[in-house]
Amino acid sequence: MKFFLCLSCIRLNIFDPKSIAGRSIENYRGLGMKTDYSKVEAGTVFFAIWHEQWDANIHHHADQGVIIQVRSSSQNNEINLLQFNCFFSQPTYIYDPDGLSKICQIDPLTDGNAIGWSIQKLKTRLVEMIEAAGYGTIAGKIDMQTVLNAIPEVESLARDKFKNSIQLVKHKRGDFIFEAGNIRFGLELRTLGDDGGLAIHVLTDLCGSSSHEYSEETEILAFDCFRIQPHYHYGPRNKNLRYYWDKTVVPDPLEWTLDVLKAGKLRQMITGAGYPDVAKDLDDDLVKKIIPGIEEKARQLQPAAKGM
Repeated sequence: MKFFLCLSCIRLNIFDPKSIAGRSIENYRGLGMKTDYSKVEAGTVFFAIWHEQWDANIHHHADQGVIIQVRSSSQNNEINLLQFNCFFSQPTYIYDPDGLSKICQIDPLTDGNAIGWSIQKLKTRLVEMIEAAGYGTIAGKIDMQTVLNAIPEVESLARDKFKNSIQLVKHKRGDFIFEAGNIRFGLELRTLGDDGGLAIHVLTDLCGSSSHEYSEETEILAFDCFRIQPHYHYGPRNKNLRYYWDKTVVPDPLEWTLDVLKAGKLRQMITGAGYPDVAKDLDDDLVKKIIPGIEEKARQLQPAAKGM
């Protein structure tokens, strides 16, 4: 499991969406011919495996996980036959990602773990799936014993990347702290490269109380109201799902953040970040009482943030 300071998170995602080949919202259907991957040969086909992180309003949706592509190099022409997006939030698989691009959902409730489900289908339905993708000739040349011999390595690589390549961030807690029962808010000004601004962190103590030697203060939400690439995080230390604000419809990210807090949406957001027990114990009255103080301090800091 990898942790990054937020500088890394920004470095990874200051993109012009139109310049991200195969990753923009319009091109959710396929990721194109990615070249940085782990490769497992299996006769007529081979498997390409890598970790991928998507950001809302840059990619199709906020998510991350492991991608397994089934490719063929027949006739000196590399072809994407199938793609399995083994993601946290919306796992899918795609027939002929760069052509037909038929997208099907993997249901975590009925299908279970996305990697496990994908590996099982590679073992039992690979030929039929490649035929359905429109590549009957390639499907007819597949030696399933060769494929089965390769599958353990594919599964091992996929599970290892899912566990160890997840991209999380660890921010500072903030310079101004506001306590609200089982959570607290931390405010700070941050400069990251040529970007920066006001950051609002939502924190909680996990594995005990703040006085318990084994407790750990954990950031569960983060609102980075930056000048150039403003965004917010669900579970920076958990799944780290990032949403970049569309500045055309959200010209003032701080105003948006304050509106969300005032509207009582914090509980739902904490649940969405992967902390339902924290959300269940949230004291809405305490949160309401400290919001005016948070707003006052945020607005005091905002002019300085705009000049960063």
